[in-house]
Amino acid sequence: MGSERLEMRKRQMQMHQETAASVLQSQHRMGNMPTNASNACCFCWCCCCSCSCLTVMTEDERIQRNTYERRTEGIANYDDSPKPTLEDATMWTMSFERLMKSPAGRGCFRQFLRTEFSEENMMFWLACEELKKETNKIVVEEKVRQIYEGFISILSPKEVSLDSRVRDVINKNMLEPTSHTFEDAQQQIYTLMQRDSYPRYMNSTAYADLLQDLEEPPPATEP
Repeated sequence: MGSERLEMRKRQMQMHQETAASVLQSQHRMGNMPTNASNACCFCWCCCCSCSCLTVMTEDERIQRNTYERRTEGIANYDDSPKPTLEDATMWTMSFERLMKSPAGRGCFRQFLRTEFSEENMMFWLACEELKKETNKIVVEEKVRQIYEGFISILSPKEVSLDSRVRDVINKNMLEPTSHTFEDAQQQIYTLMQRDSYPRYMNSTAYADLLQDLEEPPPATEP
């Protein structure tokens, strides 16, 4: 099993390197090859090298990148999620869609995913939702890079589990990044959470304890 996983990692790394090379060739044909092309990593989405070209970003690009990084910090913090009402929490049992549409539901579910060491699934899904709202081309490309490095790259500690077909789609989409670059991957992770993690959460002590806490009246205050 270990040798098979190692072999799969090697194949994935080769695919990422081929994708990076294709992007560079595409940029060269369009006459957009960066001036520091000797480093050959301006569009190396697999983040397999130290990208010194990021040091020559324009001031606008730097501001946009910093803004995005601050927003992704919010994605990593579920403590700001609103507390659910009892009515809201009981509705989550009806469908996974209801849970995911509730900000409080996403926060509670994400806490549960963290205990199962799969919080990255929710983080990736939320990042994709943010990406789909963006229209600025420069910001889109930066968000795509951040998401790829954070959740798709085999070098990331938060790499999500995707099959080879979806990874192939992503590699092709990376040639021309858009706000829908990870659409297939997002749907696959959504389905994974719906099929595996959601039923476990509904039957967990975490969810039962939440309902019990919401059912208990607040302690009476002394006059």
